[in-house]
This record gives sequence, structure tokens and C-alpha cells, in this order.
Amino acid sequence: MAERVLDLTLCDARQGDLELRPFKLILEAGEVATVGVALVRAGIATGPDDPVLARKGCFGVFGKRKDWDSRIYAGDRLELYSPLLIDPKTVRRKKAHQNQDAKFQAAAAKRKARRL
Repeated sequence: MAERVLDLTLCDARQGDLELRPFKLILEAGEVATVGVALVRAGIATGPDDPVLARKGCFGVFGKRKDWDSRIYAGDRLELYSPLLIDPKTVRRKKAHQNQDAKFQAAAAKRKARRL
């Protein structure tokens, strides 16, 4: 049986501070290198239903979100992401309403200036 070794970089940003560490993924003959296998062998997760990684989009490769069974290759950077603190949709909606309010206020000021 021939073993394959993949050199990966684990990037853990879940605790706030970014932690980079090299990781060697040892695969048995015929075993496919996936994100899930790497996470289990690194001791981060116990399986696809692990509560630590149950949230969608909590891991990826080179900034792209990946699924549990996505393939990885030698030299990849496996990243663990922290949860979002602010919902991007809410921020965009709030900003759009602020812009709309500013337009209404400007139009009201123009009407008031014409009356004087």
C-alpha cells in the first residue's frame, strides 16, 4: 500500500486572530482527498454533522466556500471562517433607506426654498 501525503495550510479565523499552520494530510491508497477528510484528520471535526461546523459557509479553500465532500489538492489553503457579526442584507437595506431619506430631505428643502 502506497500512502500519499498532501501538504496543506490550515487557516483558522474562528477565534478572531488568524492562525496559519502547515498540515500534512496522509491518505491511504485509493482514498480521495476531500475537505471533510482533512478536517477530520486535523482534529477539527468528527464528521459532516459536527455541531462545530454545522453552520453553512464556515469553511472553504482559498476564499471560496466548499462543501464537505469537495476535493482538495496539494498546496491548498483550507480556511475556517468565523460567523458573520452583521447580516450584509440588513446593512445594504439600511444604507439604501438612508440614501432615500436624504433624497426626500433634499427635495423638501428645494420646495421650501422656492416658497420663500
